[in-house]
Amino acid sequence: MVTSSSDRRRARSGRAIEVFGKDADAALDALALLDLAWHDCYGEPSPSETIIEDIWEVSSGKLAQLVVAAHLAVIDFRDVRVWADEHRHDD
Repeated sequence: MVTSSSDRRRARSGRAIEVFGKDADAALDALALLDLAWHDCYGEPSPSETIIEDIWEVSSGKLAQLVVAAHLAVIDFRDVRVWADEHRHDD
């Protein structure tokens, strides 16, 4: 089901607050940019929620890390999956 960018932002806001606190809006802005890049590269409105969850995981609440993960996801989301799996096993 295709959702609007505002619907995706609203759906992601709880997780953004959980991970980024006061920087949640900036994290959501970065994911909005990810959606635009994803659409340009893959013709889909957004990456899957699994990929988004992997990005949240590896960000560790750091905006710079979120941006790195979002960029890597567009290049090859499988690398983000490996990174996230390693991160989960380190916890």
